[in-house]
This record gives sequence, structure tokens and C-alpha cells, in this order.
Amino acid sequence: MKKILHVHSPGGAPLEHAFPRLAGCGELHVLAVGPLPDHTRDAWLPHCAGLTDRGAELLRGEALVEAITAEARRIGADAVTFLSEFLVLAVAEATRRLGLPGPGANAIRARDKRLMREVWRDAGVPVPSFRRIDRPADLADAFDRLTPPMLLKPAFGAGSVGHAVLRDAADLASAHDTVVRTVGQSLDRYGFGEIGLPDAVERVLVEEIVEGSTDGWYDDSGYGDYLSVEGIVADGVYHPVCITSRIPTVPPFTELSNNAPCVLPEPLQRRIEDVAHRAVDALGLDTCGTHTEIKLAADGAMFVIESAARFGGCMVTREIEAVFGIDPIALLTRCLLGERPALPPRMLLADDGERAAASLALVPITPDGVPWTSSPVWDASAADVSRLVSPGSTIEIVRGLSVPDGTRIPPYDFANGADNWAGIFFLTAKDAPTLLTDCYAVLNGLEGLLMNVRPSIARA
Repeated sequence: MKKILHVHSPGGAPLEHAFPRLAGCGELHVLAVGPLPDHTRDAWLPHCAGLTDRGAELLRGEALVEAITAEARRIGADAVTFLSEFLVLAVAEATRRLGLPGPGANAIRARDKRLMREVWRDAGVPVPSFRRIDRPADLADAFDRLTPPMLLKPAFGAGSVGHAVLRDAADLASAHDTVVRTVGQSLDRYGFGEIGLPDAVERVLVEEIVEGSTDGWYDDSGYGDYLSVEGIVADGVYHPVCITSRIPTVPPFTELSNNAPCVLPEPLQRRIEDVAHRAVDALGLDTCGTHTEIKLAADGAMFVIESAARFGGCMVTREIEAVFGIDPIALLTRCLLGERPALPPRMLLADDGERAAASLALVPITPDGVPWTSSPVWDASAADVSRLVSPGSTIEIVRGLSVPDGTRIPPYDFANGADNWAGIFFLTAKDAPTLLTDCYAVLNGLEGLLMNVRPSIARA
């Protein structure tokens, strides 16, 4: 049996979902370089043939690359896999040294958002106007050259953490320090940093905030002007798998959901597919998952925001499996093992009556952008969230991506993006319209439900 080394650090699909699929492709060994989710250990550990936990060492840079290569050689790994955004560069370098398939020598293009945009601009891929910010003084010059409002963001960030909106010159004084400090705190809290780039936290860019619109795109109200194309690159060839939609973000740009299937008409989906193809092709990746985010605008315009050399997080891969019947994790793993599984020749579209699925954030803010007025305690065993969805729909808390029972949900922090998530729900429904209704019902009703579950604790 072929051997798989999975490198773990927080991020991506939960282990209880990913590990059975990885283990179905070969003998699964795990190298943990970040904290393991102990509260779900009973669900993922049985799938592991071996576990080496080096998370307490806080390996960085060359030390981490050496740890991956040494462990791969020790077990005789035929493939190295990962899920976290923050492992892209380390695994790319380790697999290069090992002579195994991986994200490839151009993986940095899928991590450094400044380089990413420069590559796309040169390739004619539509992107918002932007500027590199190498030092705080660069921000004033960029503000004069670009059109506000603008977004100051970390070049190596994820999950909208550390974003700052700049509307006038008065915003510049503290914005740079705030972004750097917020990202640094996030990395410290989760126990990982950008691999081999000690100054990565300080690398930022500023870009114009393009005016998004769903006019001319969606017939149904309730969807946001932002979506993703999920895909796989195998031996340098990009295979777009499907589009996942969103409901609108809340300030500043925190995502609330990821929905499949996309309900846009096929001609529009094919236009999006073409833009995603151009964007991913320009990055020059080798073998990895991809998650390409696109902003929709008026008059059929699109802007590519970013593309990752890994699968989308939360339960995106499970959504694809539930709706389209294919397992992206297993398909990619088989590609990494040197096999040639049948990959979609074109992006998949849902048939009429297809099941629908979503990842939905447990986040203390309403879809209208109003933060909760309370700080209730999460208790999955007592909170009957199924009361909030339609008959025939299902909803479950994803344990590996959620706080343990008894955790108080802190107030919403506008600078923390996805760090505001206290958990993730996985929803299914009979069709996309019902799923959309369910997403809004949960987000609008969750605070009241939790307050009524344990009122004496929640109001303490």
C-alpha cells in the first residue's frame, strides 16, 4: 500500500472529514506542526497509521522544510498532502526536494498577494488597481495614486484577518500598524507563521475597493457579489470543478457562507470559468487544489481577488461531494500518488433538483451587519439549531472547526475577519433556494436561540 504523509497545521477542512478520504487512498501518516484538535481526536485518530506531533516546537522556515522531508523519507512517503494555507510554501519546497508532486516552484505566486496581482496584471487578468506597501511611508503615496475607498491588507493573510478600509487621509496614520499588529496577534494565537518568511506579517498591499454588483448576474436576491471557483491542478493542467456562491459579506469583508451549487445560468458560469482558468494558468502551479475568488460587478465585469494553491476551507470539499458526487480530496491525493483519476473535463453544473449544501459561520453578527448585543454560551447539545431550518433540510455543527461546548462567544471585532467565527455549520437542503432561505434563517435566529437555551449563563 502506498504511504501518504499529511502535514497538519490549523486551517482547511476538519480532520474528521479529510482523514477518512486520505486514508482511503493509502496508508496515512501525520506530521503535526501545529495544534491538533484534541476534542475531535476520537473521530480522526483511528484513520492514522502513524502520528508524529511536533506542534510544540513551532517549527519555521528551513527547520520546518527539513522536518517534512525527514519524516517523508523516514516513512517512505509516496505523497505529501496538506490543507492549511500556511503550509503551501513549506510543502512546495519539501516536495521539490523529495522529487514528489506538489504545488511547485511557483507556489509563492499563490501566497504573496502582491506578486499574485503583478502576475495577473501582466497576463491581462482583471484585478483591482493596487500598490505594494513596503513601509508605512508608501501608504500616503499610494493613497494619492489610487481612488478611495481602498483596502489595506496583509500580503500573506487569510480569512480577511487584518483588513483596514481607507476612506480619507485621516485613516492612514494608524492603519498600517493596526493591520500588522492584528495579523501578528492572529498568527501568535494559532501557533503558526508564514513559512521561511520572517517579515511576512509586515508585507502589505493596498487596493481599490471595486464596486460589486449582482445586477445582470443573479435573478434571485440574497446572493452576494462574490464567489469562488474550486479546482484541481494536476501536473500543471488546471481542472475547474465548480463554482461556490456566497451570501453577502459583513463589514469589513467577513464571509458568512459558502453555497453549492451556483444558480447562475450556464453562459455566465462559463464566463467565470474562463476568467478563473486564465488566473490559475498564469500562476504556473504544478499539482494542488485551488480556490479562486472573484468579485462580480455591473455590466458583466469581473475582478479576480485571489487564488490559493489549496482547497477552500470550512466544508467546501464536503459541499462538492454532497452536491456533485465527487471527492476532491481523494482525487487530488491520487494525483499526488502518481495515479491518473478521471478529473472533470469542464466545470460541473448542477442539474435541476440537485441537492444543495453550505458551510455557514457561527458568527456574532446578523446578515445585515449588526453585531450581537449579547455574548451567549455555545452548547451544541442543548441548542436545537434544526428548529431554524426548513423541513427536510439538515444542519450540524462541525466539531473540528468549532469552539467546545461551554465557550462564551465574544463580541464581533471588525478587524478580525474570520477570527470572529466561533464555529461552522454544515447545511443541506433539497435545492439552492431552500438552502439560501435556511442560511438567512440561521444567521438571523441564532442569537435568540442561544440566549433562550442557557439564559442564566448567557446574560451573566
